[in-house]
Amino acid sequence: MIAQTHIAMASRGPEEDPLSRIDDSLIALRRIMRATELYGKELAQAAGLTAAQFRALQIVGEKGWETPKAIAARMGVSQATITTLVDKLVRRELVTREPSQIDRRQTNVTLSPIGRQVLDDAPDALQQKYARAFEDLSDWEQAQIIATLERVASMLDAEDIDASPVLTMGDIKRH
Repeated sequence: MIAQTHIAMASRGPEEDPLSRIDDSLIALRRIMRATELYGKELAQAAGLTAAQFRALQIVGEKGWETPKAIAARMGVSQATITTLVDKLVRRELVTREPSQIDRRQTNVTLSPIGRQVLDDAPDALQQKYARAFEDLSDWEQAQIIATLERVASMLDAEDIDASPVLTMGDIKRH
């Protein structure tokens, strides 16, 4: 449906177009922003977590534990941000902090049984839906999407904004 709409919009001439291409592009951007916002609300309602908290929980859940440094690296955020996220997950009893058995200077974030249940019960993450659809695209389509999105970020003077691969609205540090 979306592809058909896109092809129809691209094939019509400017004299036939009731909406300008600028309007079409802004509508597409707004749809992406709205989907992200709605997903955040759905996740908050179902799991009681923000998208950033849920992503951190997912990372820990992959092997049952992870270091804060590794979580920060995977999410593309500072360790201070992860400390805040993990604090919130600890308060909710979704994870615990435990000393590393390998390196006593290190602390591991460990998934609790409650955290496992939240992961099992949560709706499919928006970024997972995107990742599955993106992986099904051919290499040239993936490269085109990346180039186009990077160009849009540049057009919005957003190329230097710190971002992680978490689809969420607002500053990830608040989450």
